[in-house]
Amino acid sequence: MTNLDHGKFTQMTTVFHSLLALDVFALFFTGYAIMFNDELWWLLVLMGGNVGVVTVHRLAGLGLIALIVFWGTMMVVTDTGRRNFQRVIPTGDDIAAFIQDVKFMLGSADERHPNARQFAGYEADEVPLLSYIGKGVVFIFAIELTLLVVSGLLIWSKTGLMEYFATRTAAMAFVVFHGLLGVIMLMGVMFHIFEHGFHPAFYPLETKAFIPRQLVPESHDDPEDVDGTGIERLSLSPSWSWAANLMGVLVVIGIVSVLVGSIFDEGYPVPRELAVGGGPTNLLLTVGINIGMFVLFVGLVLSLYGNVIRRRWQRQLEREREQRAAADGGEVTSAED
Repeated sequence: MTNLDHGKFTQMTTVFHSLLALDVFALFFTGYAIMFNDELWWLLVLMGGNVGVVTVHRLAGLGLIALIVFWGTMMVVTDTGRRNFQRVIPTGDDIAAFIQDVKFMLGSADERHPNARQFAGYEADEVPLLSYIGKGVVFIFAIELTLLVVSGLLIWSKTGLMEYFATRTAAMAFVVFHGLLGVIMLMGVMFHIFEHGFHPAFYPLETKAFIPRQLVPESHDDPEDVDGTGIERLSLSPSWSWAANLMGVLVVIGIVSVLVGSIFDEGYPVPRELAVGGGPTNLLLTVGINIGMFVLFVGLVLSLYGNVIRRRWQRQLEREREQRAAADGGEVTSAED
């Protein structure tokens, strides 16, 4: 391990991240089984047909509401939550980092700003918890999840929604908004899976989202003093090149297929009256959308694998403490202390 895999998040944050990921994956699988019921017929059957998939989707929606309420409460009532919220707020350095990144891409700057260059030779304490990109992801996901919850609750009963807005067209617009917002979030989640699962420094998993910082040592007691993050001591996994290239292709195909399918494939979220019609053949669309679901499945597996790694790491720390306690005749403390 190097400074790159030093956990930066609290245990509550890592547990919340895992629960939120599982809930969002459940919403995606059930939501797209409803949305693309022709292309994903097998997923619909697997979850018990129309009644079963709608029930699971609504239960996952209630779970999402509970998680949002819990996290919002923690941000307000706990000192750690308030500090974390302050760290997510954009600062002047984030604006400077964005401007310098634009200049760097245009060739008018020699290097990236420290606030945007977390993995390129800086010490772990010299870089922020989140870059401006990470902060943007947090805010975008928070806004999308909030809008999905609000629109989902409003369309829970289409009859009630039609009465509230007085017209069928307004109710139909809310259904379309909810579905298309899910498509937009799906694209972000697919990129998130690729970024944090297939980054050359972390492949096959970025552990800091799963192992809390109190379980990670501050140093490795190396005999030599190494400057930087330790990235210079890493070596690429032999399978990274083909796995990253293959996953990149699958992510692009999945995103394009779901986006095109949501436009051309009539039904939910695009009603027959608003469907463009035509488009790619059913076979191509079916293959592409199923590839998108496979990318989500990979993300689910990586999320579960991250929790397995966390548990193995806890057990390893406990064994080391037990060995030291046995040698010193002292008491054994918990790995989470």
